[in-house]
Amino acid sequence: MNMLVAKDTVITLDYHVTDPDGEVVDEGREPLVYLHGGYEDIFPKIEEALQGKKVGESVKVKLQPDEAFGDYDAEMVQVEPRKDFPKELQVGMQFEGGPEDGGDDDFVIYRVTDIADDKVVLDGNHPLAGMALVFTCTVTAIRPASAEEIEHGHVHNADDDEETCH
Repeated sequence: MNMLVAKDTVITLDYHVTDPDGEVVDEGREPLVYLHGGYEDIFPKIEEALQGKKVGESVKVKLQPDEAFGDYDAEMVQVEPRKDFPKELQVGMQFEGGPEDGGDDDFVIYRVTDIADDKVVLDGNHPLAGMALVFTCTVTAIRPASAEEIEHGHVHNADDDEETCH
């Protein structure tokens, strides 16, 4: 029997992402595996487009920034003293930063975008923030999700041990 993409199925996608001009942003070397059905495992607009599809079917979805990685937030850019960083600092390096107010929010990954004489510019925006993206994907596998996956709201890989599950 042919399964369709539906709530509580685990979907495997071959995908690639371009910007609206066709420049490749993510060539999708690894297949994307996600739990379908509103678990926020994948962008909702893509999930909507895939609903009811069969293995072998493809969708192409254009995402506006607010449907993808969010708008670019200038407040996420910080300038820090150069002396606070390791000597071998390069543009493109990433650092984990905690919330400034000491709240229990998620850590932010900051990318070094510029190094001046005694200052380092850090950008906490996702590299694709503020970009419209075109997401093209083909369904390559569909399987029922396990009760545990549904309970946890995400896919478990065969090699996942319980420790890695949040």
